[in-house]
Amino acid sequence: MIGGGLLGCFAARNLRRRNISVALLEAREDVCTGVSRANTAIVYSGCDHKPRTLKAEMTVRANAGFDRLCRELDVPFSRCGSLMVSLGERGNEVLRRKLAQGQANGVPGLRLLGGAQARELEPGLTDKVSMALYVPGTGTVNPWALGIAAGENAAANGAEFFLNTRVMNISAADGGYILETEEESFFCRCVLNCAGLAADMVQALIFPPTVRIMPDAGDYLVLDRETENAPGHILQYEPEDGGKGLSAVPTVEGSLLLGPSERENGTDYATDREGLAFIREQTLKLLPEIDLNNTIRSFAAVRPNPRKVDGGSIGSFVIENPAPGFWSFIGIKTPGMTCADELGRFAAKKAAAYLKAAQNRAFTPYREGVRKAHGLCPERRNALIAEDADYGEIICHCEDVTKAEVLEAIRRGAVTVDGIKRRTGAGMGRCQGGRCRQKLVELLALEMGIAENAVTRDGTGSNILGGRYEAL
Repeated sequence: MIGGGLLGCFAARNLRRRNISVALLEAREDVCTGVSRANTAIVYSGCDHKPRTLKAEMTVRANAGFDRLCRELDVPFSRCGSLMVSLGERGNEVLRRKLAQGQANGVPGLRLLGGAQARELEPGLTDKVSMALYVPGTGTVNPWALGIAAGENAAANGAEFFLNTRVMNISAADGGYILETEEESFFCRCVLNCAGLAADMVQALIFPPTVRIMPDAGDYLVLDRETENAPGHILQYEPEDGGKGLSAVPTVEGSLLLGPSERENGTDYATDREGLAFIREQTLKLLPEIDLNNTIRSFAAVRPNPRKVDGGSIGSFVIENPAPGFWSFIGIKTPGMTCADELGRFAAKKAAAYLKAAQNRAFTPYREGVRKAHGLCPERRNALIAEDADYGEIICHCEDVTKAEVLEAIRRGAVTVDGIKRRTGAGMGRCQGGRCRQKLVELLALEMGIAENAVTRDGTGSNILGGRYEAL
């Protein structure tokens, strides 16, 4: 298997439901460092897709099972519901169409609301709201936490992860394929290409491409959890002049995520001034009383945008099977996070049928997350400290992350400051790591047995002490 993002981790997990030996090759130093590290974090319901399509069927099925999935993986999930909001007749028509699609797809509980009804649910909405589609099943989850949890569960069930292992060439061999990396070669009977933004290039190593990925990008803002007039539902704004709308997402951590903007030809994770200005403008149209001075962070996402080699657009997931035993998942975009487990099950089903693999009766779907001190009552917190004194030392005061949690994150695979952040939340609060960053560096260096100036923020080789952070 190639690629350790959300899809790769869930595919590995589901492959281990069968008696299949799984090796996951990831070019980076950790899982979920590419497309998976930045998205809108929405668990979609199925209103946005044409009926009787694979994307619609997977989305509805995935949404229905998300509570169970997150319980198995010990990941926080909020089914807070959503309001798709319009401010005029063009937007109203879009909402009517999405209502019809959702009903045809079997999405439960849909209601079309007038402006006054929408403001009863969300008093901070502008009084210009003309209509809203209420979708009670929409939810939100931390994409990092979800993907890392799936990877840990896959590893606990016997999948082997080879990090810092970039596939350089693929060739056919008797009974399978040979994957050549910078260090060694791997023989496998079956290949799943889950390489995200590089999935088209990976397939081109052995088969002529029919699809190319043209990356685009989007910017986001994050508002502090203390922001007044923040919505309790996910809000999705359909602009009257068409084009990209806006999502406002109350995250499971308590902050408010705003975005994204939309930029063509996105190739890196640098934010764009015009994109951030667009988000501020759209937010104030929707939530005029929100205080954008509470912004604590901006970041950008790079997203796959698959196109046929002849230039034609593609509106669904692209899953290619150019030869027996080889599947490519190319351009898995929204709702890729929602459907990660369903796509993983799809991949595992195809591979298991090809390999004639039996069920793995030793498989367990359960994974226990890093124990957190935050939110515990004094008695339980004191008991935790009595068990491990490192729970008594707070490293990140903004997010109430203790030394014990940081050390556990490192032992579970974090080798960068961002790796700790993705596992514990350290550095995600109001000061964006200004007070805890140096301590994280010290702990990483000590646990890894390296010099502090060798510790990096994100695995790209930039020194943490000279890195540029994206806080406003």
